[in-house]
Amino acid sequence: MRIVIQRVERASVEVGGEVVSAIGRGLLVLVGVECGDTVDDVRWLASKTAALRIFPRPGSGNDVMDCSVSDVGGDVIAVSQFTLTAGTRKGNRPSYIRAARGEEANPLYEAYCSELEKLMARNVGRGIFGADMKVSLVNDGPVTIIIDSRLKE
Repeated sequence: MRIVIQRVERASVEVGGEVVSAIGRGLLVLVGVECGDTVDDVRWLASKTAALRIFPRPGSGNDVMDCSVSDVGGDVIAVSQFTLTAGTRKGNRPSYIRAARGEEANPLYEAYCSELEKLMARNVGRGIFGADMKVSLVNDGPVTIIIDSRLKE
């Protein structure tokens, strides 16, 4: 699994002209599921997401990132995005052969969201799996982190 975490001032997901999820300060997480990913990948990534210290301490007056999204009372929206699995080694048209099919990917995406909810003790906003979504955000910083469960760096 591969995720892209963006620290945001606000974010929303719209499907068919209707907002299906919106948050204020927190994280927008794009989630790509690859063939062969497991619940162990889900748990590891959810744990990393919940504990990642990329927020400054409120009222500290400095920009040192030493707080997690939970520490600052932030929210999370997780959006499934198969294009994160793109292979670009050959030619100019990305290959998505590594992307898990919907019947494998959707349960792992939902498991990631559920695990994150357990770790943070709050709801996680979601996009709609497989839908044509319009994602809006105001990136804070900008702070953008890419984490791949197969690299564990």
